[in-house]
Amino acid sequence: MPHVSRRSLLAGAGGAALAALTPGVASASSRALRVRGADLSFLPQLEEAGVRYRDLRGRVRPAEQILAREGATHMRLRVWVDPPDGYSDRARALHLARRAKKAGLKIVLDPHYSDFWADPGKQPIPASWPTGLPALLTKIHSYTRDLLRDFARQGTPADIIQIGNEITNGILWPAGQLYPPDGTQQWPAFTDLLKSGIAGAREAAGDHVRVMLHIDRGGKMGDTRWFFDNIAAYGVPYDILGQSYYPMWHGSIADLRANLADSATRYGKPILLAEVAYPWTMTDGDGRGNIVTDPATLPDLDQFPATPAGQAAFYERVRQVLLAVPGSLGLGFLAWEPEWIPGVGWEPGAEAPNDNLTQFDFTGRALPSIRAYRRPAA
Repeated sequence: MPHVSRRSLLAGAGGAALAALTPGVASASSRALRVRGADLSFLPQLEEAGVRYRDLRGRVRPAEQILAREGATHMRLRVWVDPPDGYSDRARALHLARRAKKAGLKIVLDPHYSDFWADPGKQPIPASWPTGLPALLTKIHSYTRDLLRDFARQGTPADIIQIGNEITNGILWPAGQLYPPDGTQQWPAFTDLLKSGIAGAREAAGDHVRVMLHIDRGGKMGDTRWFFDNIAAYGVPYDILGQSYYPMWHGSIADLRANLADSATRYGKPILLAEVAYPWTMTDGDGRGNIVTDPATLPDLDQFPATPAGQAAFYERVRQVLLAVPGSLGLGFLAWEPEWIPGVGWEPGAEAPNDNLTQFDFTGRALPSIRAYRRPAA
């Protein structure tokens, strides 16, 4: 999820209230999702801004430890090449990876192959990189290889690496732009770049790292089929099919369920919801604007109101959907920036447009939805 509009950016009640909203939770609780985690890339900046986090009992702890104690297994880390000062560059990601390891969390690496936000609406080549396709094929290979080696060298090897962020419309524009303005489709160039990045990952880590391809079409079956049918036709090797799922943009829970079932049957790959979020309020925490402001955009509002209990119920239903994916191919979910409460903008001087999609309230207190990270019941 990127920064301002959807094309540019893309998220307590008691147990009785949660149970009332989530029938069937108990039957699913004994089954395992192998990935339960969150993208916490803004965490160091928020802490530097003075934000502190508290668990469900009010105890102050680092956010990653709060989630790990609830049962989280993975931390996703965004990596930009040369972002504004303080934002998620390689050094910051390496530091946060050491914290993840200390908390017992595995690493999901999310290199944007960009200096700043990359998403379906933009995939700019880093300023220091070449722009021609032949040179970019070499660069994405060496960059991916060296990135993985750096994480392994400090004892925090990646468990999963995605080759780009929400690459629905390509990568490294214009060389790898899938749908350029002239109306053509550049599948050969785009998929060659993916293959080169994957080759770099394999050179660094072999089969010890799982490769994910990540798009933003969680509840959109036709778009998902179009993308991954072409990926198969062009022979791109990958291990995990990754999706973003924000219901306000990607459809209802029923749409998600149908798409994941279809993908599992059609492609036979484990499926990870690489980004997921849902509002716990429609209030704007910093008073400077949010990207989700209208509850009418939530397709299942009757089941999941924009309240702490409704958000918790949403995450429980997502768990159920993943556990029901055919062939046990529902790998799990990663909440997107659940710690991004007011304090840090999407760019220097800007607002935090995600602060009502978090799993902590505006004061840093954990919300009931963090129980969705729980381990299977014994």
